[in-house]
Amino acid sequence: MSLSIAKLGGYITNFYHKFDLPDGLDIKGDLAVDTEAMGLNNYRDRLCVIQLSNGDGDAHIVHFPELKFTCPNLKKVLVDDNRVKLFHFGRFDIAIIMHYLQIELKNVYCTKIASRLTRTYTDSHGLKDLCEELLKIKLNKQQQSSDWGTNQLSQEQLAYAAGDVLYLHGLRDKLDIMLKREGRMDMAKKCFEFLPTRAKLDLMGWPDFDIFQH
Repeated sequence: MSLSIAKLGGYITNFYHKFDLPDGLDIKGDLAVDTEAMGLNNYRDRLCVIQLSNGDGDAHIVHFPELKFTCPNLKKVLVDDNRVKLFHFGRFDIAIIMHYLQIELKNVYCTKIASRLTRTYTDSHGLKDLCEELLKIKLNKQQQSSDWGTNQLSQEQLAYAAGDVLYLHGLRDKLDIMLKREGRMDMAKKCFEFLPTRAKLDLMGWPDFDIFQH
């Protein structure tokens, strides 16, 4: 199933899949990745959706209406260390993917971390804020608190899920310029490298405690 939405110069196509990416699908390049769940507790609230985009203007939305996470095709692209996986607030998404898909994620980039290292003039680091300031795009977040565990996602949910990955490549380009300008690219890379470990600490029971404190 796919949903095409008119855009300037062409169409955005949101491809809807259940339980896995289809066999033979070739998604090239770095991947923007996001998740939707029944809530924000990785153990209580199950993973429902993983959405992907390689920056070509289309999105692939993989829906898990049941607790079935075999998904070999999806896992294959996510564990490919030769491509960067772009997240916004990757700490949550990486943890919930690790927990339910039982895979290791490496070579990641988080636009929220990059924003906090560069946009120190503001406390607004949400995806909607970044898109509006850096890309002049206004996101519709009305479906943020909806039932992602339903058996069939609505067109509104598909459009919302796609919006969370379609612009991460563009944001990375803008934020990389700022990171280099402020001399913080090396620090950002070190934070990104640590991010999967930070996600593991969350899963192991240290979500709020600073293990580096006295």
